[in-house]
Amino acid sequence: MIFQRIAELFERWIDPLADHTPERPPEKLVPFLWYFLRQAKWPFFAMLIVGGGVAIMESAAFWFMGVLIDILDGTPREAGWSGLMAEYGWVLIGMAFAMVVVRVGLTTLQMLIEEQTIVPGFNNLVRWQSYRYVARQSLDFFQNDFAGRIVTKVTAAGQSIGDLMSSLLQVVWFMAIYAISTMALVAALDWRLAALIALWIAIFAVLARFFVPRIRENARELAEANSMMSGRMVDSFSNILTLKLFGSDEGNDGYMRGGFERLIARVKAFTRLITGVRASLSLLSGVMITAIAALSVHLWFSSDISSGDVAFTLGLSLRLSMLLGRLMMQLNGIMRAIGTIQNSAELIAQPIGLVDKPDAVPLVLRNPAIRFDNVSFGYDGGKGVIRDFSLDVRAGEKVGIVGRSGAGKSTLVNLLLRFYDVDGGRILIDGQNIADVTQESLRAGIGMVTQDTGLLHRPIRDNIRFGNEDAGDDMLWEAVERAEADSFIADLADLRGRKGLDAYVGERGVKLSGGQRQRIAISRVMLKDAPILVLDEATSALDSEVEAAIQANLMKLMEGKTVLAIAHRLSTIAALDRLIVMDKGRIVEEGTHEALIEKGGLYASLWARQSGGFLPELDDGE
Repeated sequence: MIFQRIAELFERWIDPLADHTPERPPEKLVPFLWYFLRQAKWPFFAMLIVGGGVAIMESAAFWFMGVLIDILDGTPREAGWSGLMAEYGWVLIGMAFAMVVVRVGLTTLQMLIEEQTIVPGFNNLVRWQSYRYVARQSLDFFQNDFAGRIVTKVTAAGQSIGDLMSSLLQVVWFMAIYAISTMALVAALDWRLAALIALWIAIFAVLARFFVPRIRENARELAEANSMMSGRMVDSFSNILTLKLFGSDEGNDGYMRGGFERLIARVKAFTRLITGVRASLSLLSGVMITAIAALSVHLWFSSDISSGDVAFTLGLSLRLSMLLGRLMMQLNGIMRAIGTIQNSAELIAQPIGLVDKPDAVPLVLRNPAIRFDNVSFGYDGGKGVIRDFSLDVRAGEKVGIVGRSGAGKSTLVNLLLRFYDVDGGRILIDGQNIADVTQESLRAGIGMVTQDTGLLHRPIRDNIRFGNEDAGDDMLWEAVERAEADSFIADLADLRGRKGLDAYVGERGVKLSGGQRQRIAISRVMLKDAPILVLDEATSALDSEVEAAIQANLMKLMEGKTVLAIAHRLSTIAALDRLIVMDKGRIVEEGTHEALIEKGGLYASLWARQSGGFLPELDDGE
């Protein structure tokens, strides 16, 4: 109980989830480290002081050993314990107190700071703040990288910075204090012994100067290969159905093999360096220990030092040899950590591609009209997908957007939601330029059902409640019933026995059918009840019977809202107030269904050519 209370005291020293405004950390290594370390400077300062004390006690232990040997050498055996304590009692008690109380106390304090403060507190502080910043990146950021690779770099950053600081303070700092203490104690015996130890450390520094930069560069490349391997593996497992349906084991193995071959090549290059380091250190230690032993014996013969001094010097030297070897191996870990941190920093510290303006204000929706004013846009500065596009949608108007695949319909919706900024022109909602309002308030005012519905591996209740986190179960069930989802949710159960709204849906909702996922998405939008509604193939995954049942509820949901509805199945939007026909990023026709059919243009052609409600594709992608 007492230990638990002490441990809890250290665990509260750093609050990893403390309020912190997500901001971009520096990209350079040292500023990136300091950005996080300054938030936990006092625990690390305590590690510095305590670690130095532990190193001094380590050196003192060998000095105590030499003193004890000299005491025993000068005490007759027949004197026994009583004679020994009468002559040297306070000296022996002082040494015992230092070893049992001071040394153990410092070591325990060091472990408490590292294990109870740094590991749970600081490591997760880095991960949490990195996650919060990266999660605010633009949609384009996530579409251009492996999700697994991003996750690996975000999670590895916290662990690597914690490991790096622990290594620096517990090994490098410990080694520095120990080496200084050793030279000071040995110099008190004979300057020649101290000179040999100084030479030993100088040669070690030269070796480190040669190997460390090479280890660092190889460690960075190894970290990149590791994250890429993780990314490929997560990508394969996340799309396992596609691989099983269309791929072959041999083909997928070949893709993964390429990643493994790259990783193995980096590991081999890295381990060659490590082998060279170990061999060099072994040779150096062997030569220096032999030289120190020979000099110590020479000084003993000349009565310059005692037997205890010889034992003390050789003990310190053997311990120094072990610590220098440990230090160089720890440099291996340190360089790995630095390589991982650099690799993570390159991703984590990227500027957010799409941000709110400094003076951005929340969107105020009183009259949710939408206006596209001469909008142009192309992905990554390429060929324009949207060209000089202008459209006014009155508040409460329901507009269908029609066009073959590649016409720019989904891009138009992405621009409305400000997943991308327009290249030219502007988009207004209720007279407010969406570039001047906060993204969160903009998207809070828009409810959307997409063609590809992604659900999180969480309870169905949580997936629906994203639409309104304050909604109670009564409101939630009302939305579920209106979306015709109650019929299957009540019967759902997962492998852990959770049922109904508490059942987990699997990664991206894989345990549900496409139609079930879509009905949950529609439930979520119904619960959100935003004044602007966007439907992007909202019923495309539903069978005809379920679609007919939901269509009536969607029409109720549309009442009083401004609606943009994209559909390939023209029958689903034919009854809307107005239809916009797009082709190659422009409006080529607009009007009611009847007027467009009568006009005999592109819409009439598409309507006539439909078979099963779908439209042919363009060569140009959206």
